[in-house]
Amino acid sequence: MIAHGIEDEEKWLAAGIAGLQQNAFYMHRALDSNNLRDALKYSAQMLSELRTSRLSPHKYYELYMRAFDELRKLEIFLKEETRRGCSIIDLYELVQHAGNILPRLYLLCTVGSVYIKSKEAPSKDVLKDLVEMCRGIQHPVRGLFLRSYLAQVSRDKLPDIGSEYEGDADTVVDAVEFVLQNFTEMNKLWVRMQHQGPAREKEKREKERSELRDLVGKNLHVLGQIEGIDLDMYKDTVLPRVLEQVVNCKDELAQYYLMDCIIQVFPDEYHLQTLDVLLGAFPQLQQTIDIKTVLSRLMERLSNYAALSADVLPEFLQVEAFSKLNNAIGKVIEAQPDMPILGVITLYSSLLTFTLHVHPDRLDYADQVLGACVRKLSGKEKLEDNKATKQIVALLSAPLEKYNDIVTALKLSNYPRVMEYLDSETNKVMATVIIQSIMKNKTRISTADRVEALFELIKGLIKDLDGTIDDEVDEDDFKEEQNSVARLILMLYNDDPEEMFKLICMVRKYILAGGPKRLPFTVPPLVFSSLKLVRQLQGQEENPFGEEESTTPKKIFQLLNQTVETLSNIPSPELALQLYLQCAEAANDCDLEPVAYEFFTQAYILYEEEISDSRAQVTAIHLIIGTLQRTHVFGVENRDTLTHKATGYSAKLLKKPDQCRAVYACSHLFWVDDQDNVKDGERVLLCLKRALRIANAAQQMSNAARGSTGSVTLFVEILNKYLYFFEKGNPQITVAAIQSLIELITTEMQSDSSTPDPAMDAFFASTLRYIEFQKQKGGAVGEKYEPIKV
Repeated sequence: MIAHGIEDEEKWLAAGIAGLQQNAFYMHRALDSNNLRDALKYSAQMLSELRTSRLSPHKYYELYMRAFDELRKLEIFLKEETRRGCSIIDLYELVQHAGNILPRLYLLCTVGSVYIKSKEAPSKDVLKDLVEMCRGIQHPVRGLFLRSYLAQVSRDKLPDIGSEYEGDADTVVDAVEFVLQNFTEMNKLWVRMQHQGPAREKEKREKERSELRDLVGKNLHVLGQIEGIDLDMYKDTVLPRVLEQVVNCKDELAQYYLMDCIIQVFPDEYHLQTLDVLLGAFPQLQQTIDIKTVLSRLMERLSNYAALSADVLPEFLQVEAFSKLNNAIGKVIEAQPDMPILGVITLYSSLLTFTLHVHPDRLDYADQVLGACVRKLSGKEKLEDNKATKQIVALLSAPLEKYNDIVTALKLSNYPRVMEYLDSETNKVMATVIIQSIMKNKTRISTADRVEALFELIKGLIKDLDGTIDDEVDEDDFKEEQNSVARLILMLYNDDPEEMFKLICMVRKYILAGGPKRLPFTVPPLVFSSLKLVRQLQGQEENPFGEEESTTPKKIFQLLNQTVETLSNIPSPELALQLYLQCAEAANDCDLEPVAYEFFTQAYILYEEEISDSRAQVTAIHLIIGTLQRTHVFGVENRDTLTHKATGYSAKLLKKPDQCRAVYACSHLFWVDDQDNVKDGERVLLCLKRALRIANAAQQMSNAARGSTGSVTLFVEILNKYLYFFEKGNPQITVAAIQSLIELITTEMQSDSSTPDPAMDAFFASTLRYIEFQKQKGGAVGEKYEPIKV
């Protein structure tokens, strides 16, 4: 049925174009022969094709444009005729004898254009005559196009200031009156279109009306371009007359489009000075109209106007723009009780953007907007409308983008209250935006109060909000979120130790409530921030004034012990062990032996009771050995206890190669260069001999299991340890011991049962080259290495 209608319309259009072209041909022939009467006759017949009611506005426009092009040619001919002495008044009378009213009015408008150009009559009289006579066409589509033609041919002939048509009798007031009258009549025709035809085709008619909106809006564009319209005329005449039409038409499509046109075509300073009048119209509009978009565009234009120059800002203060916009939004929301929450948030988001641009120094205004938003959201559950939540994110992001400083945003008391209405996922998004802002701007947050306010804002990332199920969270997203929180914790800093300690305590309070899944991400940065403070206080044991409340390294270490303990309870023993060792090293640097011993004890307990994976054990024992080797604070008894334990752990590792490497690493615990009291050559030798026995056992096991002794890499590694301690002056490491080890390795490598290993061969060759290099150095070193034969 629809396809059939479209085919018919195409036929009607084709027939109309054919008739128009045929009469245009005869009109051209008459024009060429200077036959005025025939030219007008054929042009009237040509224009009769525009009387059709069968075409849709879209198709009618095609026909109209062809007729328009032909009328331009007729207008040029008529101008030539008047130059040759033809009376324009007679012409004006002559065209009024056309048989049908529509062709007659098109010809009248064409001749009227020439009439005004000739200046034989006041412009205002001709324009008034034409605009009045056009009332003869009341069919909506035909009337709109006729008046559109009138607006088109007259727009460059209006008696504007500086125009050639301005005179004593013709003023800008006449130009404005003409355009307003034409606009009023066109708007009535346009609105009337909705009542033409059956109700079932209403949707189709609304679409057609939408296609014709620019014909009506063109009048407002013309008004906007009239130079003579000053602020007083705009305020007293233009705006009230236009708004009267907009409000009284009570049509949703017309009101939305025309309000948008008003905002777009007239100058920003005019809007600013007539805010009362313009905003007063909004509550009177239809409740179904999308007011939020129109009002938001107005605020956006005013914001951009304010951003252009600081010189205009006093104007905003003078007219109390913020107060007027705020009240207008309240009235609009009140007048439209069914306005979706998205509309409400969009309006307040635009108002906040306006406020931040125009009054960046007035935080109370920004907070007032957020407070109004909270009042509208109160009593509602968490928002589930995706568009509404995105709009709230935009609302909350605006202060961050403007001030580039979360500290300023934290001063807005209603900021966190708005965030409470976000669902947990969007809350996380907003929290991430806040953290990114802090990172980008390197914002310094240095007091416990501000940290508390900040962590309240980002609590969606640091603890499970109501209704969040861990299984629903994407693992990669979760890691990224927690890593951003970790980076944030490391950025929190205060030069004052007391304040920094308070800050650390505040952070600790929040992150310990984050649940076992978050602690492995958030505890380490807290520990390192605390250790940074310890280094700052290093060497300070007691406050010089004896105040009990003062921050000391010991006090921080107590806090650290309790904090790291939470990780071992999760359990996350490997991480907890690493942090205990970091704390032990810091306590060592502060010369706090009991504290360092306690941290080592905790690390050992974790190793014994919690770490069972063989790879994790290997990593852990090397960390323990490395940390213990760097400590200098322990007395003989404590150091022996810890060293004995570490050596014992090394010998009990599952794999023989791991045992061997851990045991020879323990040799460094008995010989430390910068500690004269830790140079026990005998125990170094014992460790290395034990490592050799384990390496030998590893070869035998390999031979029994695989039929080959495997690589001799372990022996070469032990040889390097022998050389290290030999060079450091350990008297127990003799040339004979080194020589016998080299011979052992050489023999093993030549053995048929050994497995070829190019990497090990290169390693051994490099070791031998090092010995030769030391020999060639000469001096004491050369003498020392000389007896070794390679």
